Amino acid sequence: MSQVAAARGAAPADPAASRPRLMVVSAVGVAQILAWGSSYYLPAVLAGPIAADTGWPLGWVVCALSVGLLVSGLVSPRVGHLIERHGGRPVLGASAVLLALGLLGIGVAPTLPLFVAAWVVIGFGMGCGLYDPAFSTLGRLYGEDARPAITQVTLFGGFASTVCWPLTAFLAAHLGWRGACLTYAALLVAVVLPLYLLVLPREEERPPKPATADAPPPGHVGPEQRAAFLLLAAGFTLAYGTMTVVGVHLLMLLQAQGVALAAAVGLGALIGPAQVGGRVLEMTFGKKAHPVWSLVASSVLVAVGLGLLVAAPGIAPACIVLYGMGSGIRSIVRGTVPLAMFGREGYAILMGRIGLPTLLATAAAPMVGTWLLERVGPNGTLVFLFAAALLHVGLVLPLVAMALRGRTRAPDPPRAPPA
Repeated sequence: MSQVAAARGAAPADPAASRPRLMVVSAVGVAQILAWGSSYYLPAVLAGPIAADTGWPLGWVVCALSVGLLVSGLVSPRVGHLIERHGGRPVLGASAVLLALGLLGIGVAPTLPLFVAAWVVIGFGMGCGLYDPAFSTLGRLYGEDARPAITQVTLFGGFASTVCWPLTAFLAAHLGWRGACLTYAALLVAVVLPLYLLVLPREEERPPKPATADAPPPGHVGPEQRAAFLLLAAGFTLAYGTMTVVGVHLLMLLQAQGVALAAAVGLGALIGPAQVGGRVLEMTFGKKAHPVWSLVASSVLVAVGLGLLVAAPGIAPACIVLYGMGSGIRSIVRGTVPLAMFGREGYAILMGRIGLPTLLATAAAPMVGTWLLERVGPNGTLVFLFAAALLHVGLVLPLVAMALRGRTRAPDPPRAPPA
């Protein structure tokens, strides 16, 4: 704000108004496709070629993703503080650089330890640049009006595997797995970084304020909020752990229900479109309701889908569609429910705190799933997953009453008297 404007008492310009919202959402959405495709979804296509070419154990190649997810979870709270203070633009820009450096490291790694070390760098990039930081950025920009923007970004993100799995396979076939990683590194620098730096508005820095009895620091969870925050964090941790086990071991679980391998692959392909369909339905019919109802719908759809798969495997396609719709809506409510329940102030910090156990559970879930398969078999694992989904419904239901009674919102700060 200029000195003249300040002298006239003009209000500071709103950074969110300096760019069309559609431009911001599209930039973040396209960046999310490439960020997810070059990190979380990368081993699904390249793990086999990497192990075959290098002789490294396949288990270690796949486990490197868990190392990256572990790192992303550990840095998540700090990332939330950085976004709360500096805005999302520099943090998301740093994520593009970190992901590119990690992919460069993978592309030139001569040994397995260096390969895993490169995934540590990618973990920092994921912690700074996947859904939680993107949602935090939108929440900081648009406040409680960020819900449509968050939903639209998840619609873009839902196409990450659809776009990047074929692209990764094409690059690996023509350039080798190392060339595929180097190409993604170049795309992150040439496409994603400029999208963040040129399209996202620059925000004013918010220096940390000293905490007082009347004004606790941003992200503080007061006594009236603590139960809701713990239920929400526990629910998301359980839900994402369950979802990761299903995602990693789905083919084996379906085959245990009598589904042939080729049919299981086809059923697995239904999840992506079902996720996008669930998000479209949420955006269409849920926009006027409190997002906690979308959280309820997500948890119930996942539980019903898994329960029917246990009880009636003959209708497996319907089960997968229901499950996929629920998991797709879950990506939206992960960003919208904390914003609606706890408000804009400190939102990025709270998202970082919720992200810590959620990402740690996501990192551990593949190994937990393998242990369950060995101990209780595929059928027993599926029953366990259904029980976890039911428990998640039980964690979600108390949040409805809390949200509708407004028990989770801290009191608004007192307004200064008019001059």
